[in-house]
Amino acid sequence: MATPHPAPSRIERQDMQHLLHPWADLSSLGRQPPMVISEARGARVTDSHGQTYLDAIGGMWCVTVGYGRAELADAMRAQALKLPFYTPFGAMANEPASELAAALAELAPGDLKRVHLTTCGSTAVESALRFAHYYFGATGRPGKRHILSRADAYHGSTYLAASVCGKAWDRTCFQYESGFVHHLSAPNPYRRPPGVAEGDFCDWLVNELEQRILAIGPERVACFIAEPILASGGVIVPPAGYHQRTLEVCRRHEVLYISDEVVTGFGRLGHFFASQPHFGIVPDMIISAKGLTSGYQPLGALLISERLVQAVSGEQAASNPVFTNGYTYSGHPVACAVALANIRLMQQERICEHVREVGPYFMARLQELRRLPLVGDVRGDHLMACIECSSGFVEALPTVQDIAIAQRVDAHCQAMGLLVRPYESMCILSPPLTITRAEIDELCDILARALERTQQDLLAGARGGQPAREGVAC
Repeated sequence: MATPHPAPSRIERQDMQHLLHPWADLSSLGRQPPMVISEARGARVTDSHGQTYLDAIGGMWCVTVGYGRAELADAMRAQALKLPFYTPFGAMANEPASELAAALAELAPGDLKRVHLTTCGSTAVESALRFAHYYFGATGRPGKRHILSRADAYHGSTYLAASVCGKAWDRTCFQYESGFVHHLSAPNPYRRPPGVAEGDFCDWLVNELEQRILAIGPERVACFIAEPILASGGVIVPPAGYHQRTLEVCRRHEVLYISDEVVTGFGRLGHFFASQPHFGIVPDMIISAKGLTSGYQPLGALLISERLVQAVSGEQAASNPVFTNGYTYSGHPVACAVALANIRLMQQERICEHVREVGPYFMARLQELRRLPLVGDVRGDHLMACIECSSGFVEALPTVQDIAIAQRVDAHCQAMGLLVRPYESMCILSPPLTITRAEIDELCDILARALERTQQDLLAGARGGQPAREGVAC
C-alpha cells in the first residue's frame, strides 16, 4: 500500500500555485507537490521532510566538486562585495572575466584561445551556432548556414539550441527551426540495426554525415555540432574512431566542428576538456558550462579557434565588424570568480586524477548489473553512465513497457535514498566527481535492489499480486 503524502507545506503550495518548472508536465500542473531540496553536503541532499539522498545526478551533471564547498561560497561573497556587476558590452571588462578567459585558454587544446562568456550551456550553444554563421558571412560566404546535428542530441532550450536538439520526446508544441537544421542518426551502438557489427555501424554513420553534406552542398553547410558523449539523450557513447573520422569529413568540406562539452568537460571524464586527451580531436569550437562553476553560479563559455577569430578581425574584419551577440550577464564577475575558484579547487584536490582513478571502478560495478533480467544495456565513461531498462527486446525506440520499468526503478531508488535521473527507459547517473568508492558501492547496491524489486513487482503483477513498492506510489 502506498503511504499517504502529508498535506503540502507552505513552500510546496507556493510552488504548486506559482512556479512553472523546466520540463513541467502541464497535465498535472499544480496537483503534485514537488520534492523540495532544502540543504546539501558532499554528495548528499536533504529534502524539506528531512529525508537524505545520495545524489547520483550531481544536481544535473554540474555539482562536480560536491555541495557545501566554502571555497566557492567565499569567492562568491568576496567578489559580490568588491564588484557585483558591471556591463560586459563593448570594451568594458572586469578582472574575474579576463582572468577566467586566460585560464580557459590555458586549459583548452590546440589554438582554442578566444573565449566568449555566456550565462549557461544553452546560450553558449546559441553563441557557437551564431558565430559559425557570422564567420561565413564575414568571409563572404553567407550561404554556408546549414547546421548538422544528431538524433538524441541535447544542446539546450534557446531557439537555435532547441532546434538542433534531437530528442524526439522533447519536441512538443514549440516551434523549431527546420529550414537549415538537419539531424543525422544517433551514434548509438545499442540500437544499431540487428546483425550489424559496431565497426560497420561506424562506417555507416560517417558515410551518412558525408553524404548529407554533399546532398545539401558543402558550400551551404556551416557546422556540425556534437556532444562527445550524448548525455541527456541516454549517455550514448559513439563507436570507436567515430570522432576522428567525423572531424576529418568536416575538415574535408570546410564544415566547422563544434564540440559540446557542457557535460563531458570539467572533469566528468577525467579532464578539463575531453576532446583532445580522451577523444583525439581538436575541434573548431568547444562549449562549456555546468561543471565550469560546479553549479554554484550560472555561467557558460564558448572557446573559439584563434584561426577563425583572426579571419574575421583586424584587417580581415567585415565592413560591419560588430559581433552583435552577448547577454547582460555575460562574464558576470561573481560567476567568473566562482569559476576561477572552482578551477583552483579542482587542481589543488586533483579532481581529474581522482575521476580517472574511480571512474573505471564505477563503470565496472555498474557492469555487474547486466546479470539482472531487466537491464538491457549498461554504458558510459568514467562518471557519466546509464542503465537502460528493457522488457526483453531491443527495438529502434524504447517501448512503453521499457519506460514503465525505468519509472519503477527510479521510484524504488528514491524510496531507498538514491536519486537517479529517469529519462524514457533509462536511469542516468552523473554523481559529484568527489564521490568515493564506498559511495559508489552504496549507489550500485541500491540500484541492484531497485532492479530486483521492480522484477518482483512485474512478477507479482503477472500473478495478480501486489507490487512491492515500499510506500512509493506507482
